[in-house]
Amino acid sequence: MGRLSAAWFSYEGPGWGYAMDGGTVTVRVRHRDGEVAADQVWLGTSVGLLASAAPWRTFRWYRGQKHYAGMYWAATTQDHLIYESRLELARLLFADFDPSVHGIVAQPFLLKAVVDRQVRKHIPDYFLITDSGPVVVDVKPRERLPRPVVSFTFAWTRRAVELREWRYEVWSEPPETVLENIRFLAAYRRGWLFSPEILEELHRADLDGVPLRQAAELLPGRPEPCVRAAVHHLLWSHELHTDLNEPLRPSCVLRRTA
Repeated sequence: MGRLSAAWFSYEGPGWGYAMDGGTVTVRVRHRDGEVAADQVWLGTSVGLLASAAPWRTFRWYRGQKHYAGMYWAATTQDHLIYESRLELARLLFADFDPSVHGIVAQPFLLKAVVDRQVRKHIPDYFLITDSGPVVVDVKPRERLPRPVVSFTFAWTRRAVELREWRYEVWSEPPETVLENIRFLAAYRRGWLFSPEILEELHRADLDGVPLRQAAELLPGRPEPCVRAAVHHLLWSHELHTDLNEPLRPSCVLRRTA
């Protein structure tokens, strides 16, 4: 398995009978210098502006806090991205691992719309720039999805996003084995830590069909731990792949990515 589809973990909420005029939807972003821009018409806002936004909210760490918040260095953006829960961190890992994702913005904007004659506001968790277009992502534990306020918010947000013919995704808990494998490979995401010479030799080596335990034996003149780590980096960067639905183990068979 070389490519992962976040759509596996999407949730389609129940239908809602409500009135929302797409022309009332606006968006507000925070610039990198901290300045908050004026509301803009959602349908006319450029992807570039949204992709360059700073996180809408900020947070502090303090003793006894209930939320698991932090910062993750993403290889995709070569920068730190914030998260406010372990589940949000998991979504970041999947986005960073996905070769079709080229940009990630955390808490990208404040979306506002008039729904049933009331102003509604929502801050999505992530904005992804992908090969197939922008994706707006909300992350929520599966057990909380049926709550009326959650379903309603996600329903009008989905409608607003799809007015732009973009994809909207509600992401919940992924398969645990896949998550653990990606979390393990993420330790090898920083490409500059690996010897260019070893990586070049691995590129030339015949690794297709080789079990993970035997990969290092193909470069007998190199330190085995360095070769093994470089192989893990090639798995992270999708130059090699294996079945991530099963736990990574020495018997896993490597395949060259077509």
